[in-house]
Amino acid sequence: MNVNALASQLGDACYVFLVMNFLWGLYCAILAWRRAAQLKFPNERMQSEFLDDVKQCLERKDFSKAAQACEGHEYALPRLVSAVVGNINLSYSQLRQLASELVQQEVLADLEHRLSWIATVIKSGPLLGLFGTVLGMMAAFGRIGTGEKVQPSQIAHEISIALICTAMGLLTAIPFSYILATLSIRVRALQDSVTMGLNRVLEQVRAVTGKG
Repeated sequence: MNVNALASQLGDACYVFLVMNFLWGLYCAILAWRRAAQLKFPNERMQSEFLDDVKQCLERKDFSKAAQACEGHEYALPRLVSAVVGNINLSYSQLRQLASELVQQEVLADLEHRLSWIATVIKSGPLLGLFGTVLGMMAAFGRIGTGEKVQPSQIAHEISIALICTAMGLLTAIPFSYILATLSIRVRALQDSVTMGLNRVLEQVRAVTGKG
């Protein structure tokens, strides 16, 4: 197999790579979107009601009741509050450190992992498209360089590979750039919401336990 034939076959294979890259990015985007939706309270009212229930329990120093108020929730904040209440004997600084680590591990780690993959998909799309473009042009000019009589339709096929690969690469990068920006905003909103709720609980714990 000569170089021109190999370039032509690899150019065709670029379609597969581009489609796989797009589908992987879509898969990661869907998982990140669902995960962010699962971790955050649907609205501020529900979160405020939960925090008010926990506050009342803490004011009565009924820590077991506060832990029970966190049960049955699939959102991130109740799970984190439950961990804080379960370690109520720690100092205030240790509780803050624990809360910070839990936010990173339980909330942000998986989401940041998915977002980093989406960013990789955005970068890889145009690169794969450019690779297909180069291979298509190599095949086209290689066919011309043989000195044989070449039909325009044969050249058009290689050139079409080059253009289609470029278009597919851009078709991946452009929409996923907006998707990544949207998801980043959602993750930041989730982080702010969880952090604000945890700070309220930590301040209430410090108030009722007298920890400095």
